Amino acid sequence: MKQPRRSTPAGKHRPILLQETLDWLDPQPGKTIVDCTTGFAGHSVEILKRIGPEGRLFCLDLDADNLPGARERLEAVGHPFSLHHTNFAGISQVLGEAGGLQADGVLADLGMSSMQVDDPERGFSYSREGPLDMRMDRTRGKSAAQLLQTIDQDELQKQLRELGDELEAETIAAAIVKSRGSQPIETTTQLAKLIQEAVGQTAWQLKPKPGKWTTHPAARTFQVLRILVNRELANLTALLRQLPELVKPGGRVAIISFHSGEDRLVKNAFKEGHRQGVWKTISDDPIRPSFYERQDNPRSRSAKMRTAEKADFPA
Repeated sequence: MKQPRRSTPAGKHRPILLQETLDWLDPQPGKTIVDCTTGFAGHSVEILKRIGPEGRLFCLDLDADNLPGARERLEAVGHPFSLHHTNFAGISQVLGEAGGLQADGVLADLGMSSMQVDDPERGFSYSREGPLDMRMDRTRGKSAAQLLQTIDQDELQKQLRELGDELEAETIAAAIVKSRGSQPIETTTQLAKLIQEAVGQTAWQLKPKPGKWTTHPAARTFQVLRILVNRELANLTALLRQLPELVKPGGRVAIISFHSGEDRLVKNAFKEGHRQGVWKTISDDPIRPSFYERQDNPRSRSAKMRTAEKADFPA
């Protein structure tokens, strides 16, 4: 299938794969679109402009801290929309309460917003000192610090290996369990330093030479902890299970993932749906950010977008 054209750079807070997303979802006036992960509302604002006052835009976000800013930016567009504090696994309830609507387009950008990463109090960043929290919804659930204090070493090693593709899983898990025995791991920099020392990369540099980027030795561990704390794969599985019933015939879906486990779930669900005749077309290969976008926003480097179009007459 034809891939959307590549985007051009536009700064730190530009939503990832924006033009590619708009090209695929094709949000025309009057259409019904669901943004399952509103965040900074970068995608939502551009969608709302295109569907106009007759369209329906449903914006979901689990992080309550994102909602006031998203509402302000969306209200500035001047078209109606609805904003919901809920996980994207709750998409059926949102559309059901709106009269059992089906969507012309569904977007899920599974990455974190710059606001979340840059706020040290949220605990998502290995480079900023803050409490080791990582909860998207800070009103419920265990923090990453609490999880690390109780998780079994073998289980932690397994999750690091399977969810994070972490080659040093055994070493990192052992170091964490040994350290927590004498002192709880409660801050982001405490954990990052512990991992760097365990794997012998205390002198790590993001850009060791021009044009070359390297991954922080703690990056995969932080990503795995965030996934576990927020039950992200279970929620993604629930979303993928609901999509065939919630998308109109001919409707389109775009899911942007940043992790191999997420991408595998999306790929396999779309392939199975295509085999069953639910999806008329699916992307053969993931759509990746352009060279210019990766240079402009290094956080986009691992992004992969997979797309699907609902069959006009599903089997």
